[in-house]
Amino acid sequence: MTSSARTHRPQSREIQPDVRVVGAREHNLRNIDLTVPRDAMVVFTGVSGSGKSSLAFGTLFAESQRRYLESVAPYARRLIDQAGVPNVDSITGMPPAVALQQQRGGSSARSSVGSITTVSSLVRMLYSRAGRYPEGQLMLLAEDFSTNTVEGACPECHGIGRVYEVPEDSMVPDPTLTIRERAIASWPTAWHGHQLRDTAVALGFDVDVPWKDLPQSDRDWLLYTEETPHLPVHSRLTLAEAREAADAGVEPTYSGTFVGARKYILDTFANTKSAGMKRRVAGFLSVAPCPVCHGKRLKPEALTVSIAGLDIAEFSSLPLRELVSLLKDTVADARASLDASDHADAADEQDEADIEHVSAEKLATTVRLGEGLIDRLRPIVDLGLGYLSLGRTTPTLSGGELQRLRLATQLTSELFGVVYVLDEPSAGLHPQDVTALMDILDGLKSRGNSLFVVEHSVDLMRHADWLVDIGPGAGERGGRVLYSGPTEGLAEIEESITRGYVFGGRGLEPHAPRRPHAWFRVEDIRRNNLRDVSVELPLGALTAVTGVSGSGKSSLVSQVLPVLVGEHLGRPTQNDEPEPEGDELLLTDEPEELEGAVAGELTGIRRVVSIDQKPIGRTPRSNVATYTGLFDHVRRRFAETPEAKERGYKPGRFSFNVAGGRCPTCEGEGSVMVELLFLPSVYTECPDCHGTRYQSSTLEILWHGHTIAEVLAMSVEEAHDFFTEEFDIMRSLTALIDVGLGYLRLGQPATELSGGEAQRVKLASELQRSQRGDTLYVLDEPTSGLHCADADRLITHLQTLVDAGNTVIMVELDMRIITAADHVIELGPGAGDDGGTVIAVGTPAQIAATGDTPSTAYLAAALQALHPQPSDSAR
Repeated sequence: MTSSARTHRPQSREIQPDVRVVGAREHNLRNIDLTVPRDAMVVFTGVSGSGKSSLAFGTLFAESQRRYLESVAPYARRLIDQAGVPNVDSITGMPPAVALQQQRGGSSARSSVGSITTVSSLVRMLYSRAGRYPEGQLMLLAEDFSTNTVEGACPECHGIGRVYEVPEDSMVPDPTLTIRERAIASWPTAWHGHQLRDTAVALGFDVDVPWKDLPQSDRDWLLYTEETPHLPVHSRLTLAEAREAADAGVEPTYSGTFVGARKYILDTFANTKSAGMKRRVAGFLSVAPCPVCHGKRLKPEALTVSIAGLDIAEFSSLPLRELVSLLKDTVADARASLDASDHADAADEQDEADIEHVSAEKLATTVRLGEGLIDRLRPIVDLGLGYLSLGRTTPTLSGGELQRLRLATQLTSELFGVVYVLDEPSAGLHPQDVTALMDILDGLKSRGNSLFVVEHSVDLMRHADWLVDIGPGAGERGGRVLYSGPTEGLAEIEESITRGYVFGGRGLEPHAPRRPHAWFRVEDIRRNNLRDVSVELPLGALTAVTGVSGSGKSSLVSQVLPVLVGEHLGRPTQNDEPEPEGDELLLTDEPEELEGAVAGELTGIRRVVSIDQKPIGRTPRSNVATYTGLFDHVRRRFAETPEAKERGYKPGRFSFNVAGGRCPTCEGEGSVMVELLFLPSVYTECPDCHGTRYQSSTLEILWHGHTIAEVLAMSVEEAHDFFTEEFDIMRSLTALIDVGLGYLRLGQPATELSGGEAQRVKLASELQRSQRGDTLYVLDEPTSGLHCADADRLITHLQTLVDAGNTVIMVELDMRIITAADHVIELGPGAGDDGGTVIAVGTPAQIAATGDTPSTAYLAAALQALHPQPSDSAR
């Protein structure tokens, strides 16, 4: 770090005591020392994988949390998700910290926008104390308006809003089969299924008669009985044989318990710990709106109480911007009524003393709680989330939406003197919304808080008081502080890649839009806020779909196009999204049915591939090598060595995911967790395998002088040099390097990868395939979370895909990147119900020239920054 970096301070404000870091070594940080100011907006930047998050979250926030937890009661400490102990010599001057990271929604629909912002508590209080009750009904408590309490939940559906039944045609899909032939498909397989059939025989049912020929009473009992008789059975006999055995006094084989088919499904779904089993039985369930609450999830008494003519479920389903408007009108009316009551005639007051007293109390409560709700909702709307509703469930929210909701909640918390550590708050935001974000951040700072922000947005870098640039490269080539000081000082740091994007001189080359050779059309699309949308899309081109947050971009590109095109081609869409587990199966909102169709021929398109930023694995056992498939080839090479053959080692011997060659102590994890009871758990190197994940006998096998553990420890670039002659391995390594992931280790756990890295690993896995120029690639914000340099590299590679004859359609919000597109589609003009409309189509230059869309000015500025200007190829 330069000496000037230690002395620069923002010019326009008085600087408070600094935060000083000495000897930070978390992940790839190279024993760095750093000083940054408090009560300022400090932006940490650098290329993807340079160490920004390791410094901001893994070091600064983790140490702040550790110190705070030392003052918390030991029992309470165990209930808090702790960040761990950072690898750093010392940190001084660090205030208490609040971390707001990019996190996807949880799996339960019982968590909503209202609950994570705590606004729902105020809403329930408003309905309890100020709601209009039917005549004669007693006042309800706030708990009576919650779907998550016994007092408030609908007694029929228990607050889910839907009821689940097991219809006969799902349990018995083929009534021509006998029970022995598994006519009752909902019964378990293997031994448990045999036991149920044996028990049915012992109960006197003929399991060798076609289901359709059994008496209706027998069928109903077998499917729907709640009884669970336990009795001795003779295994695998017909009804006649079983009766003969019983008459002859043959000793029973065992004692069996009978469970009806419906009861088995419901009990298994409710109680099984196996996600796979839960998925299986869920397939036999049918879903319907609850007949009592009609999907509103509350008990009938709660739904009779209203505010402004709306019950609490209807109130919570309004878009937040509409809710704010309604609350303003309601508060104004209540205040006017209060003012009028103050001037009421004394005689009238005496005549209606009790009524006026209660009414005045409710009016005052309406004013107070209504104003509190408006104050809580306004920052959410200002952050561009006015299209959400309080009832919107968290599984349907993006990571960026969740982070902005938490950010808005903090703005109303009145905290001061804390550090907010933010993870790319501009992710998923249109440039128009970034301006509102800056105002929110400035509001937090003006209250005496510090902001430590990990960011790639050039606008936020320029807006910062202090900039910390980490690099110069990624992984082992990063982890150094190149600059720490006011933003303008970065212009002097030649080693910084970021410098050229903040001050000009670096960026994409001007792009002349291609002339598409063909077009296809999607018509009459209905999904989320898309209503009867029709749009033409070019083939053999790079198309960018943009618009303000919530305008319908992801609905069109990620949800509609892959399904419709896949159906048109008669092939399923390739998408690696993990299957739902646990209560996700029934508690998440059912997606609105997709409507629409592809019109015309998809000339030259034979497959569609959807690539997103979801993790490539849920556990550290999934890594770059396993996901791309190159680890299979590597293990095969080791199994083919003479010594491995002599010992009888198969490829599985070199896997750390199965028993055999892996270390039995850590079971292939490489580390063991040390439980410190009241302190954060510490992960230490496995004492037996020393972090290699394998038994010593496995590590005795060498391939070209290296063990399997040493190969996994190589970076992609190092492995590229090592496996020079191995074509099938080189294909994967080359693809990873092409998308800018040469710095990753082959064995790097999937849980350590950012969303952008995960998406590029998926893209690299796809690029390994022989390119035939017949693929439609669908990407959702591929540059989100990427440094400008990484985004440029990714877009350049996408251009090569298009040059090879493929078609790429992507959601994109970075206007600089959109200038590289051949065709642009803008949705809007607003978000939610105000969006969902195609408001502009054309080349980037044509969109910039329209002058009347939210993207126009920003795209025009991005084009102006290019020199020379790109030519405008008309369609």
